[in-house]
Amino acid sequence: MPSTSLAPPILKNRGWLRRLLQLSLAQQLVLLAVLPAVLATVSAMFVLTRQHLDSVTQLMRTSAQAVALQVSSLAQAPMAHLDRRALMRTAQAGASQPHIHQVQIVSEDGEILADAVTTDLQRGRGLIVSAPIPGEGGRSRGSVIVEISLAEVAAARKAIFFNVLLVLAAIVAGVGLAGWWAARRISAPIQALGEAVDRLGAGEDARVQVAGTSEVRRLQRGFNQAAEALAESRRLLQSRIGEATAELARKNQQLEVASQSKTRLLAAASHDLRQPLHALTLFSDGLSSGETDPARLARIGHIRECVDSLDRLFSELLNLSQLDAGVLQPQWSDFALDRLFDEVSRNFRNVAEQQGLRLVVRKTDLWVRCDYVMLSRILNNLVSNALRHTHQGGVLVGARRRGRGVRIEVWDTGVGIDAQHHERVFEEFFQIDPQRKNGATRGMGLGLSTVKRLAALLNTRVELNSEPGRGTGIRLLVRAAEPVAEAIPSEPIPLESGGAAAESLEGVRVLVIDDERTILEGLQVVLSNWGMQVMAAQTRAEALALADRWDSPPDAVVSDLLLQGGDNGLDVLGALERHPNGIHAGTARLLVTGETKPDRLREVARAGVMVLYKPVSPRALRQAIATQLSMLRVTT
Repeated sequence: MPSTSLAPPILKNRGWLRRLLQLSLAQQLVLLAVLPAVLATVSAMFVLTRQHLDSVTQLMRTSAQAVALQVSSLAQAPMAHLDRRALMRTAQAGASQPHIHQVQIVSEDGEILADAVTTDLQRGRGLIVSAPIPGEGGRSRGSVIVEISLAEVAAARKAIFFNVLLVLAAIVAGVGLAGWWAARRISAPIQALGEAVDRLGAGEDARVQVAGTSEVRRLQRGFNQAAEALAESRRLLQSRIGEATAELARKNQQLEVASQSKTRLLAAASHDLRQPLHALTLFSDGLSSGETDPARLARIGHIRECVDSLDRLFSELLNLSQLDAGVLQPQWSDFALDRLFDEVSRNFRNVAEQQGLRLVVRKTDLWVRCDYVMLSRILNNLVSNALRHTHQGGVLVGARRRGRGVRIEVWDTGVGIDAQHHERVFEEFFQIDPQRKNGATRGMGLGLSTVKRLAALLNTRVELNSEPGRGTGIRLLVRAAEPVAEAIPSEPIPLESGGAAAESLEGVRVLVIDDERTILEGLQVVLSNWGMQVMAAQTRAEALALADRWDSPPDAVVSDLLLQGGDNGLDVLGALERHPNGIHAGTARLLVTGETKPDRLREVARAGVMVLYKPVSPRALRQAIATQLSMLRVTT
């Protein structure tokens, strides 16, 4: 096709133009100066050389014509008598003339009567000229043919070509030098301006020297003014950036101090308030033991409701402190989701029934790969939050397969959330209805914030759908797993479980260590009601003194973390292990603490000892002791 045949030349021309445009300014200016000069010189030399060579050729033709006429004139008489010798002499006389190669005298009928040739063996092709030999009555008797050499023309052509090359070289050199000087005079200031622009971009001094033509000097002066203005603007901007950076650093420091103060305040307030609350929890359980009076049981029930409400508030603070401390790290395992759903159902079914609500937890055969405790805490927070803000209807918990994941959903028919609050409900301490206008149980606004942060640790996120007056749905996606046979649960048994421990604690010997007398008395009452043999100590010295006297170590040790004089339960447990008559590997160990400081929480997490956080319900305490004893019996 025509377009195909023309494409390569077009592309080639474009490539040549592209390379030409990539030349520097000086090179382009020199090229623009040299090319017209070369073209003009070559054109002029071509015309002049052509004219000169034509003149030399015409001169040689005229010379040959003159020789031919001279020989013709001398050959008239011999031609009349056909004197061949005379004709030969006449031809030789003509051939002896300069540059003549050959002279022939030819008769009228074409016979060569005389032929004189020079002895120049290197002669080339010459120019042939003829002249007639006149006879009587104007009649021609024959003709003279003369061949003259064109060597002079060739020599002139060579000389002219050499001279043209010399002149052309001289012109190119002169024009090139002149063009280069002019190009440098124009391009050097522009190049200096380009380098100054680079320095200006790098933040350096970019002023240039004013020199060159008037136009270039004007450009240089304008650039210097712009560079000075830009440098001043940069100095002002750097000053403002420095001030803003310093202000930002001060604000960040203030925020850090405020955050640390908040953490210390929460930790101190939580620890100091958890101690009497823990004792109140124990004594309220002790009051109900053996009590049959309905009125007193009702009052004890109200006390327990208040204790449970306070327990929820402190649990939210504890979750926040644990997340801030970074002690929570996912422990990945595969487990049946239905086992976790059963636990959620046990935890909240009684709560829902007391509020006149339905709690529906759908059975599922799906398995997930997740952290059991973290996912349990997320679901417990979501269900607790849903029940708190639902006044009629109920709460639905379910799961369904979505690709390679499992989507867990919690739906309620509660008051709902306005669209403007969908993002803010996951912020710490944010509450839509802090005054409980809708009759909801008051919280601290940490439940959904904890859920969001736990979900981030599990590499997922929480999605919320809600409409005011129609309820709320919250879902999260976790990784699916293949079902396997479950012999013994590898995940820790959550301490918030609603079911009591099936194992009896009758006759179990336990050592209780706590520096608060009221808590120690409450623990003695509760544990004794379960049939346990209780030994109590407030300090390390008292615990070691008991070890000196007992016949055999206790089956379990329940110790507070923080004790008098800066001592702590971990060190006391270590001292009891080193005691000759102390505890051994078969002794269950349990720490109880109200501490929420991040460094303390990290220390507890590294200890590897089971921990309960105050206030601890008697039900959770009983289950924890029974679980520890069961695990020790299985391992031994």
